[in-house]
Amino acid sequence: MIAGVLLVQGVAAVSAADPIKTGEAFPDLAQFGLEGALPNLKGKVVLLDFWASWCGPCKRSFPVMKELEEKYGPRGFQVVAVSVDEKASAMASFLKKEKPSFVVLRDSEGRLARAAQIEAMPTSFLIGSDGRVLSVHSGFTGESTRKKYISEIEAALPAANP
Repeated sequence: MIAGVLLVQGVAAVSAADPIKTGEAFPDLAQFGLEGALPNLKGKVVLLDFWASWCGPCKRSFPVMKELEEKYGPRGFQVVAVSVDEKASAMASFLKKEKPSFVVLRDSEGRLARAAQIEAMPTSFLIGSDGRVLSVHSGFTGESTRKKYISEIEAALPAANP
């Protein structure tokens, strides 16, 4: 479990040291023993989203992440949602309702969440095709977060073919 959870203005705050910053390389996901099939992310722009079944803003973010992957997936974009739920049943219940079309992994021991020094739920990292963090989003505020994602994803991806 991630310790020190506190819900503040639609964001569940989590006690941690300094988070990963933009420009830094994101840790290799393969080293954390995540549950689920880890996709090949080499050369892709990735939105790596940490979430939990108990998090209201996380639930509101799922339709947006689905929309983003459907729109930008053909251009080399992929969403990877990482659940920090301790119980597989809590995650499964959430996913049964939300039916995501993107990759979902589970970090039941919180190893990746600790390494990434997550401060809030949800927290997402936009990672460039070179593996470096382009932006960090703490929380999800609906349309304003969606617009930021779109702007950043479009800037990170190669131009669309006419």
